[in-house]
Amino acid sequence: MADMDSTFDQPHQSTAPTASTTQHQPSIHHSTAVTNRLQTTLENPSIKGEIVSNGSRGIVREGIEEGEASSSSLKGTKRKAKQQQQQQEAKQDAPEADKTKPKPRAKRAKTSKPQSEPEYFEDKRNLEDLWKETFPVGTEWDQLDSVYQFKWDFSNLENAFEEGGLLFDKKVYLFGCTEPQLVMFKGESKVVCIPVVVAVVSPFPPSDKIGINSVQREAEEIIPMKQMKMDWVPYIPLEDRDSQVDRLKSQIFILSCNQRRSALKHLKLDRLKKYEYCLPYFYQPFKEDELEQSTEVPIIFPAEPKPVFCEFDWELDELEEFTDKLIEEEELSEDQKDAFKEFVKEKVREAKKANREAREARKKAIEEMSEETKSAFETMRFYKFYPVQSPDAPDVSNVKSPFINRYYGKAHEEATPGAPSKFLCRCSFLKRHTM
Repeated sequence: MADMDSTFDQPHQSTAPTASTTQHQPSIHHSTAVTNRLQTTLENPSIKGEIVSNGSRGIVREGIEEGEASSSSLKGTKRKAKQQQQQQEAKQDAPEADKTKPKPRAKRAKTSKPQSEPEYFEDKRNLEDLWKETFPVGTEWDQLDSVYQFKWDFSNLENAFEEGGLLFDKKVYLFGCTEPQLVMFKGESKVVCIPVVVAVVSPFPPSDKIGINSVQREAEEIIPMKQMKMDWVPYIPLEDRDSQVDRLKSQIFILSCNQRRSALKHLKLDRLKKYEYCLPYFYQPFKEDELEQSTEVPIIFPAEPKPVFCEFDWELDELEEFTDKLIEEEELSEDQKDAFKEFVKEKVREAKKANREAREARKKAIEEMSEETKSAFETMRFYKFYPVQSPDAPDVSNVKSPFINRYYGKAHEEATPGAPSKFLCRCSFLKRHTM
């Protein structure tokens, strides 16, 4: 019975209420009622033995099972309560953790680069660089860069080679020049070297010579242009520059100079100045030269303390009177009078001889000339091209002239902007040349 009592006491002790199980009072009361009922039954002597012999095990088993069920229920309730408490604590700790946790750095918004507008490049015209390729004969070397400082428009020259133009389907020889002129540009007046292109329509080169002349030089020189490293070379249009040059039948030839600017510093001063005094030379056998008709002689007398510069006309001037006037103006000293007169007489004889030889040479050339060559000279035409007006360059419409130079004379035709036009071709400052 002692064992039995201890067995019954065990569930009772295990089911004593605790602070953690006060929430489940119905289960605890049920276990206590079962225990009391077992104790009352055991105290009855009439059934005590029977219970011990027959039913004690079943009742004890039932009590034990109910006690175990009650204990499992209490454990499950504790587990759930603990889980709920942990979840509640986790929820309470979450905001604090969020406060202590560094906030992620905001990503910088990528700024998309503004899309630039697509650039459009104009197609190069077929003859766009034609005027630049022609060497500006007679232009000072230190002025060459200033010629190209403006965006000159020679579209009229290009149009002349198009169908219906003055130069279409013709053999043409081009040379360049510059004319310093005072013009207006963007509200300012300035001296500008205006580029000019002269076109000679001819079946053969108009000349293979260059004239060198200026008022500073005592005599005119006519020399082969190759001595000045100049020559007529074919111009290749842009669309044909990928082809073999020797297979092209060029109709456009330009006067080119292959003197390297980097080598100019090695040239003697006289040689360097010759380039500035160059004039494209042309001899027309069917037209009497101005020199043949002229009776004027340029005089540069080496007097002291300074030379005497003047012009003597052997038909209009009387030598004695001419000399006395120079002495009166103190251009010539009295003791140099006779020497000056002899000097002038010698220059007049040389000039007359040159005129006579020129007439004889012209007459002989005509006699030996073939009919084809005669026809070529008779049909030869000169056209001069100024740049047309454009916002990127000065307006040169008021400074045009039909005059080319003392050898070519005047152009055959003048034209207005937008059409093949004629242009002035004075190769350098007027004061340096005898026109």
